[in-house]
Amino acid sequence: MLKRSEGSKRYDLDERTLQFAKDIRAFVKLLPRTIANEQDIRQLVRASGSVGANYIEASESLSKKDFVMHIKISRKEAKESRYWLRLLDTGENDSADKTRDALIQEATELTNIFGAIVRKSE
Repeated sequence: MLKRSEGSKRYDLDERTLQFAKDIRAFVKLLPRTIANEQDIRQLVRASGSVGANYIEASESLSKKDFVMHIKISRKEAKESRYWLRLLDTGENDSADKTRDALIQEATELTNIFGAIVRKSE
């Protein structure tokens, strides 16, 4: 989980978004099972998977308008993932807190990348 070094973050977005979703799934297995966490985890898992799914849709789009729409959805889902991550209760587990911080950072970077793609595409 999140083992790549700073220099190796420049790999293709298909793989990066897939890894983000996998890292989220591994992370949520470590969290306390409270009523609130159960609901927030469901939302987080959906949003994190949607980041990559919409990026794949954008890559296969038939028009520029369709491409931009799917990239915007990927950006929205990355932002939403960051929101759900911030809401989760880690049970005051330092290791889980550090992992959550790294995942929030990755969601932020993905948001920024997709934002840049939108700006260059419009």
